[in-house]
Amino acid sequence: MKTDEVRIEAKVENLPAVIAFATETLTGRCPPRSRMHVELVTEEIFVNIASYAYPETGGFVTIRRSGGEGPEGLTLTFIDGGVPYDPLQKPDPDLTLPLEERPIGGLGVFLVKELVDEVRYENKDGKNILTVRTIIGNDEE
Repeated sequence: MKTDEVRIEAKVENLPAVIAFATETLTGRCPPRSRMHVELVTEEIFVNIASYAYPETGGFVTIRRSGGEGPEGLTLTFIDGGVPYDPLQKPDPDLTLPLEERPIGGLGVFLVKELVDEVRYENKDGKNILTVRTIIGNDEE
């Protein structure tokens, strides 16, 4: 399985380049719904890193991509040296509460967990490492 990576400044304006990198191997190989899921997950993770990982100094994100060319699915790993933060420790939002009673935030991480087949986090050598893996399905899901 081929692995590619890109290192890019953690700025929201770099989102189009990040999405292009994440979905590059999917072109012509997956249904639109699967591609949209990958785009949404990539956007949520990257924008969170760009918005919160480096509150004062700015920094970079390394994005590693493997798969996407066959049945093994697509794995994306986001690595940053920002503030340590495990998004998987945040409890899922209570979607049964009326909208006005729900606390702000947390829906993006919930969305990521719902749209991928596997998500894991580790902090290693001062780096946040968030890995998502998704099986590229068909539009009959």
